[in-house]
Amino acid sequence: MSRTSRRFAAVDLGASSGRVMLADLSDGLTLTEAHRFPNGPVRVADRLYWDVLGLYREILTGLRAAGPVSSIGVDSWAVDYALLDASGNMLGNPVHYRDDRTRGVPEQVARAVGAEALYDVNGLQVLPFNTLYQLLADRLDDAATMLLIPDLIGYWLTGEIGAEVTNASTTGLLDVRTRSWALPLVKQLGLPAGILPPLRDPGDAVGGLRRDVAAEIGWSAPVRAVGSHDTASAVAAVPAAVPAAGSAFAYVSCGTWSLAGVELPGPVLTPESRAANFTNEAGIDGTVRYLRNVMGLWLLQECLRAWPGSDLGELLAAAAQEPPFAAVVNPDEPVFLPPGDMPARIAAECRRTGQRPPFSPAGYVRCVLESLAIGHRTAVRQAMELSGRDVEVVHLVGGGSRNELLCRFTADACGLPVVAGPAEATTFGNVLVQARAAGLVSDLGEMRALIAGTQPLRRYEPSGDLRAWDEAASRLS
Repeated sequence: MSRTSRRFAAVDLGASSGRVMLADLSDGLTLTEAHRFPNGPVRVADRLYWDVLGLYREILTGLRAAGPVSSIGVDSWAVDYALLDASGNMLGNPVHYRDDRTRGVPEQVARAVGAEALYDVNGLQVLPFNTLYQLLADRLDDAATMLLIPDLIGYWLTGEIGAEVTNASTTGLLDVRTRSWALPLVKQLGLPAGILPPLRDPGDAVGGLRRDVAAEIGWSAPVRAVGSHDTASAVAAVPAAVPAAGSAFAYVSCGTWSLAGVELPGPVLTPESRAANFTNEAGIDGTVRYLRNVMGLWLLQECLRAWPGSDLGELLAAAAQEPPFAAVVNPDEPVFLPPGDMPARIAAECRRTGQRPPFSPAGYVRCVLESLAIGHRTAVRQAMELSGRDVEVVHLVGGGSRNELLCRFTADACGLPVVAGPAEATTFGNVLVQARAAGLVSDLGEMRALIAGTQPLRRYEPSGDLRAWDEAASRLS
């Protein structure tokens, strides 16, 4: 077997940065960064867009640097899309999910369809940027095809049109039971069903590289569907053992967003689940990612943007010395969703809830991390209660696993051990689906065992007074 047959390229697009990673399974599992590049919104007049053409240019640069591989997989954030005309040309840059064009649309849909009926079909939490709300706010007159971001990149690489199911499940237009497009719902919403492309499963072939693409990067390989919603790939790489019947591991995929919940064999569509705003998203191998979005490290990222020249390491060290629970906020308040002066918005929210705002950047960092830990705790506890599963450990993966203070706070807040790592969970999940399609690993259990056996992990045991976390959380109820 050639060395190339054990090498895979992962294109991983996050909300603040993208990268092309090279994975090698010749001796264990190693990752090399071929190319990293920034990503972020571009405001034009009153609209917030993604620079998707710039991202594609950087992807080609990364693939050229990665060199020949067995296959390529693409994952990204969810919900956002591009519209193509009948000739396959993009009608405009994709609008960023933090844009406010869907204001009032979720309420209109709830009145027209019924919140209960909608949840019974798609099983999704109500978020203002869900794809169905964006489509209803968009102009679709000239649209022939809608492609989510990873599927758009796959189309540009191969010329083949399709929609990978884990990401399609975040649109609100997929039937959570059948994993097929919910065509009666699409018709009821007045959306054109013809723009929805054929569905693919993780591991399916997308197609070979277009001739011009292969010439530009200097080599050719097939593109393969992976868990193209980055959280689906991240959860696939959670280094957890197979749980016993009636139990589950909890996970927090922590980056710009925190996605916290449990993995289940089927959806939970009860009235209590809908009231708690839990989502049922498609996972690898027919699993369901039962979770809730928590605003995540976006709050910290925006704070740092407001403090040019600040050093995160120094701020985290200082935050560890700040008094506990001086102020906490609900990270999921809508006021925190757009970009802007995050410290000012945190201060205003503290005053609104009768708390004194932090005095220093370190105090704001402490407030953000304790608030996120409370958000993680709330989501994990509700996931356990609503799913009827017992949880003995929380796996915290993604970039947030490098933040020791957040990991420690999450363990203390949940009253459960936290296993932190791998930080590159999304990339690992991406490449391991490709490796399984190539016959190098057998199933999801073996994929996770490979992560657990080859990657450094850190365990945080809960400590401190759980009642203090109870009191802090009570301020947000």
